[in-house]
Parts: sequence; C-alpha cells; structure tokens
Amino acid sequence: MLEVGLSHYLFVSAILFSLGIYGIVTRKNAVLVLMGVELVLNAANINFVAFSRFGNFGIGGQVYALFVIILAAAEAAIALAIVLNIYKTFANVNVDEISKLKE
Repeated sequence: MLEVGLSHYLFVSAILFSLGIYGIVTRKNAVLVLMGVELVLNAANINFVAFSRFGNFGIGGQVYALFVIILAAAEAAIALAIVLNIYKTFANVNVDEISKLKE
C-alpha cells in the first residue's frame, strides 16, 4: 500500500506553484492574474502544512498557513476593489491598460 509522504505534497505544491506562475506571466486579464497569485499562495500553504506535519515542528506550519489565508483574503478584497475601479474607468480589465493610469 502506497503511503502519502512529504515528496507527494511537495510535488503537488510544485505543480500548483508552476500553474500559478504561468497564470501570472501569461494572462492579460487582471482577474486571472489574481487567480494565479492565489494558486501561488495555496502552494505555499501546502508546503507550510506538509513541513509542519513531517518535520515535527508542532502547529507552527498550520499557524503560518492560517496567516497566509487571512493575508490572501485581504489581498483578494483589495485587488478586486481596484479591478472594479479600473473596469469602471476603462471598461475592461486588461493588465496592459493599467499603464494608462499614470497619465
């Protein structure tokens, strides 16, 4: 019987992190970029919890993961407010159009 170990969690985390970075770099829609950032943060959470579980660090990893979840919720709320304001101003949410805010 196959037991799930630390390497399995790290593999899933690496896949999530790679997909998140791919989403951040290749997408022009601001909402999809935010989804990529959330994937990266979730990959970090998996690492925190996995190292906490398999490294015998107590509940430190879970505490850090909870802090990252709170941080991600605040980031999502603020970023979505900014995206809605950009949509109201420019009628689209392409990241390329955000550079026009300087003018």
